[in-house]
Amino acid sequence: MQATAALFLVRPLPRSHYRCLHGLRGGVSPLAPPRRRLVARGPRCSMSLSIGGAGAGAGGDRGFSYEHIPVFPRYRIRDPYKLLGVDRDAAEEEIRSARNFLIQQYAGHEPSEEAIEGAYEKIIMKSYQQRKKTKINLKTKLKKRVEESPSWVKALLGYFEVPQMDIISRRLFFFAFIAGWSIATSAENGPAFQLAISLFSCIYFLNDKMKNLMRASTTGFGVLVGGWIIGSLLVPLIPTFIIPPSWSLELLTSLVAYVFLFLGCTFLK
Repeated sequence: MQATAALFLVRPLPRSHYRCLHGLRGGVSPLAPPRRRLVARGPRCSMSLSIGGAGAGAGGDRGFSYEHIPVFPRYRIRDPYKLLGVDRDAAEEEIRSARNFLIQQYAGHEPSEEAIEGAYEKIIMKSYQQRKKTKINLKTKLKKRVEESPSWVKALLGYFEVPQMDIISRRLFFFAFIAGWSIATSAENGPAFQLAISLFSCIYFLNDKMKNLMRASTTGFGVLVGGWIIGSLLVPLIPTFIIPPSWSLELLTSLVAYVFLFLGCTFLK
């Protein structure tokens, strides 16, 4: 029995017993959970999302750097003409070309793009206002001239009006087509049929304004007769070398009548 006890004392303890004893010596309970192993790690690499340096992220342009983007050197100039590099009397096409060129050169730099676009808009708006002012002044001058004219001139101008441009252009195209049709068929027959169409068209246009068919018919027929008489007086005065040989006196007179019919149905009240 004593020999067995001596052998037990001499035999080394298992490794787990040493761990428990070590835990007891260090003041740590053997029932405590094992400590997590500390793994040596290298320094983490951190990269800021901002490119602008120490002051980045503060707001506005501080959060982004235009270091590699070309900057328009004149984008702080207040004068739009100096900023775009054009003269004050430059045409609109020249101003637009300067704007497009600068936008392509300094694309990506937002302050430069805003300055170029702002200068272009200021110049275009100023040009539009000047044209509008000139048009208003012209109308004012014409109105003033009419008011200062004699009474008979005022009475005569009271029979005329200036319609919208789309109405003028449509009627001009119509009578130009009638004139071309008459010239194309002048060798075969006279322009009697075309004259009839133009007369009825003139009466129709006049009735649309006057709202009186009798008055419109009388006015249209009078315009045709007056144009035919004036054409008969003017055509013989035209040098013969200007007139094509195939154009007859009747055709030339009808062309003058078409002009009078166009003016009558367009500008008469």
